[in-house]
Parts: sequence; C-alpha cells; structure tokens
Amino acid sequence: MLLQEILRNKGTTVHTIQPQATLDELVYTLVQRNCGSLVVTQSGSSAPMLGIITERDVLRACAAHPGGLGQLRVADVMSTDITVGSPNDTVEDTMGVMTEHRIRHLPIIDGGRLAGIVSIGDIVKAHHDNLTLENHYLKSYISGEDDSVTAAVAVGSRPR
Repeated sequence: MLLQEILRNKGTTVHTIQPQATLDELVYTLVQRNCGSLVVTQSGSSAPMLGIITERDVLRACAAHPGGLGQLRVADVMSTDITVGSPNDTVEDTMGVMTEHRIRHLPIIDGGRLAGIVSIGDIVKAHHDNLTLENHYLKSYISGEDDSVTAAVAVGSRPR
C-alpha cells in the first residue's frame, strides 16, 4: 500500500500555524483541531513549509523554559530539519523511516507541494488492515472456500 492511498482515505487537510504564534496559541489550536502536530507556514497550507511543531516540542519547551508558554513563539521551538515522505512511498518503508527518525508525523510532499500529513497511527492502521486482509485471503485459499482467491494470491492482488 502506498501513502497516496492513506491520504485518499483520510483526506489531505493539513493544519498549519504561523511561526510568530505563541505556544499558548499553539496548544489551543492542537486541542481545538484534535491533532498532535501542526505544519509551520507563513500563510496556510499552500505556502512553503518552514517547519513542524508537535506536542513533544511543547513538552521540551516547558521543561527548558518554565514560566509560561505565552512568552515563547512557535519559531523558537519548531523543528526545521524535517523528514518528509512522498505519495508513492510504501507503508512498510514509511514505517521504517518514522521509526528510525523517531517521528510520529510525516508531511507528504508531491511536486514540491504539501500534499498531506500521515501519523504513525495512520501507518499502523494501514499495515494492520493489509495484514488482516492478507490473513483472510490466505485462510480462504487454504480452506478452498473461494476460487478467486487462488488467482489473487498467485499474482499478488486482491480478488474482485
């Protein structure tokens, strides 16, 4: 399965924040949007990506700068060395990249444009769904319940 299939299912909405926003505003936005990260841009998801900021960045800022989040700006704590993916990357490869870099949110870039974002939860769900489907087909094949499964397993595709 490719990342473009995940984006097709979950949507391509990317929540953003501007670098001059305070961390108080960031926390409010994360809670309001029920998400774990925001892409940092000057003016929305069509603008160039300047960085990414996550819940983990907020916790690090709290530990390093006790005394309130209202004095810190997103630009002060955002990550600028961003690992990105492509819509044509596989779930398996992406799982490895996210594990290796210890990241939970991966912006997807297509033709130099921000095409969406996937989380480790999206990746695990897609991987689980694929394994569940494969398990079902293999059980059907072994038990001889469905002849269309034989052809699908032989060519590595799903029966229609």
